[in-house]
Amino acid sequence: MKTLILDGKSLSLDILSAFSKTPHHQIRVELDSAARKKVIQSREYVLRLAAGDAAIYGVNTGFGLLSDVKIPKEKLSQLQLNLLRSHACGVGEPLSLAETRVALLLRANTLASGLSGCSAELIDSILALLNKGVTPWIPEQGSVGASGDLAPLAHMALVLIGEGRAYYQEKLTSGAEALQASGLKPFALGAKEGLALINGTQIMTAISALVLAEARELLKIADIACAMSLEAVRGTAKAFHPAIHAARPHKEQIEVAENIRHLLTKSAIAESHRGCGKVQDPYSFRCVPQVHGAARKQILTAQPTIETEANSVTDNPLVFVPELLNGKGDGPEGGEIISGGNFHGEYIAMAMDSMAIGLAEIANISDLRVQKLINPNMSGLPAFLTPDPGLNSGMMIVQVAAASLVSENKILSHPASVDSIPTSADKEDHVSMGVTAARKARQIMKNTRNVLAMELLCAAQGLDFLQPLKAGEGAQAAYEKIRSRVKTASVDRAFHEDITIIHDQIVGGEIVAAVESKVGSLH
Repeated sequence: MKTLILDGKSLSLDILSAFSKTPHHQIRVELDSAARKKVIQSREYVLRLAAGDAAIYGVNTGFGLLSDVKIPKEKLSQLQLNLLRSHACGVGEPLSLAETRVALLLRANTLASGLSGCSAELIDSILALLNKGVTPWIPEQGSVGASGDLAPLAHMALVLIGEGRAYYQEKLTSGAEALQASGLKPFALGAKEGLALINGTQIMTAISALVLAEARELLKIADIACAMSLEAVRGTAKAFHPAIHAARPHKEQIEVAENIRHLLTKSAIAESHRGCGKVQDPYSFRCVPQVHGAARKQILTAQPTIETEANSVTDNPLVFVPELLNGKGDGPEGGEIISGGNFHGEYIAMAMDSMAIGLAEIANISDLRVQKLINPNMSGLPAFLTPDPGLNSGMMIVQVAAASLVSENKILSHPASVDSIPTSADKEDHVSMGVTAARKARQIMKNTRNVLAMELLCAAQGLDFLQPLKAGEGAQAAYEKIRSRVKTASVDRAFHEDITIIHDQIVGGEIVAAVESKVGSLH
């Protein structure tokens, strides 16, 4: 069994992606010992303040517009319970189990920084859910992405206290039953601990991290699909000459051109039409380094943002013990509990809006290449890539389906981050819509993956007509991997099944692995 140690500052995208794919019984999560000491120190400070008479937001006051309402000491635990119950008002489809487990991990990680004032026992309770395979049921709609992902995180937190709903052994049940079945007990919340559980950006960050992890692989698939399609239409590789891209030295553009050159090495198809006089291909082929490169930059730029957010403290207020402020804080003992706005999800929202645009463009140009493949005037291949067009429709509606997804992507690419709306009686008047941005990007990513699967299907069919000539080594490896599961369509059939198989090959990494075993690692 692997062990993952949380210290509040060491999570990476690769760790989050791997964790999301690892069954709970194969990995154990623990709190770092040094982090535990900081958490205990912070909690002791909060408890000392809670025993006093001063009004401290999140400890002994109401929330939002009600922050001026002082709560009696004997009702502080009830205050935290009420907070979770009242805020658990999400709607819609639930987050996936993988997304929820990553959100739990992120929540524990932010609390491990020791600035939230919660107890170490609360963090241990979160980790116990992960280690025992108890996964809260969290509806994905209801967060505006400021003051944290309040509604979805409240659903997550309810399970800790034996309420709400949860999956145990992948079966949906009540939170109380899930805890009992796993041998866990409900956690008794103390001062500030309810707020510490729900004030933060962990839902939007969890969704975003997994979208980016998949999007990184789609960038390789997009280049592979382009190479296969280019070979099928007998295009020229001149547009990928390194001198062209050195003249406009965007890093990502250079990487895409290099990928495609590797994919096209030792192409018998290219040799067969050398000197044919063809000078320029349509933009959807010729400008792939420029378009894929720009999209790649928009997508990959999100990684440092997501990783920073994953290791940030996004609670409010934050607890700074005297030692952290050198005894110069305005609070008791020279420490201070300070209200701020780290819960605001603008960084994630903008990053995911940009990623959505990049992914949408990958799908857009992919569909344009499919259009060229099925058009005999552009490809020189039989109409709609079928040996007997007319009697058979071939790939006609495959392209229509791709076009529908591309159009949907365009609608979903409207940025969520510019669509703020006032909440909480105008106290919380600017919000990020970070979860909405992440959910949109997730759907665009799924649509783009399907569009690329459709292009791979069509490109493989196009290459069939050029047999026995083989494509470049990388493109040929992808073609053969597809043909190991999806046979040539000599007559019409339900192409949904073919698309699904190729989609699953993309998700499973089979196509990229086959290509890289031939030509080495792609960028």
